[in-house]
Amino acid sequence: MFPFLVVVLFSLSWKISDSTQPAEEFLHCLSLRFHNSSSISELVYTQHNSSYSSVLKSSAQKFRLSTPSTPTPLVIITPLHASHIQATVHCCKKHGLQLRIRSGGHDIEGLSYTTTYEVPFVVIDLLNLRSVRINVEKGTAWVESGATVGELYYEIAKRSRTLAFPAGIGHTVGVGGHLSGGGFGLLFRKYGLAAYNVIDARLIDVKERILDRKSMGEDLFWAIRGGGEGSFGVVLAWKCDQNVRNSLNSVLLLFLQ
Repeated sequence: MFPFLVVVLFSLSWKISDSTQPAEEFLHCLSLRFHNSSSISELVYTQHNSSYSSVLKSSAQKFRLSTPSTPTPLVIITPLHASHIQATVHCCKKHGLQLRIRSGGHDIEGLSYTTTYEVPFVVIDLLNLRSVRINVEKGTAWVESGATVGELYYEIAKRSRTLAFPAGIGHTVGVGGHLSGGGFGLLFRKYGLAAYNVIDARLIDVKERILDRKSMGEDLFWAIRGGGEGSFGVVLAWKCDQNVRNSLNSVLLLFLQ
């Protein structure tokens, strides 16, 4: 019995050290890459952090995946600006960690915050990147991927009674996931998918470059609007064409009330 117990304890300790070592190496890498190392404690959550569970579940919309057996990330990053994402991409590459990008957490398979493989992974949660900047004169808006569809509608309605954006009616759905998945809505037969009305984007690729539509090229720009932006990079923000007139705006507001 004692040899068996020793083997079990050794196996358990090996698994614990095996899971903590990548996290420690990753965090050390981040500390070297973050411009302000003191911000790590405010933006980075490990499995030993008291707030880890609440941050992980904050936008985990698929409760069937919230089980003890569901794989969880080694680390959750909640970036405030692009440099934090670039640092995370760099350190994930360096230490061989998979990367998941979460906007609103509504993806059916939960792949924005879990995995189907038994491999260590890191989640970038875009909850802090949710600004919406409306240009009424040009009829456009720059929307960060962490904003929700409801926040986008609200900001449009505050600034204009004639502009709108043809997206879905799930107001808690993240803009990043919605647009990168195509974006079905009630009026897509007339105005097309939400992604058809995206005219530019800012993306961080695997080489840590910040690209716009011109620098990424039309093939990649086409791919991120429906092919899942997490497959090609981290989309920071989307430029949306809002020249859809007020009949659509009134319908959307009706459903959001």
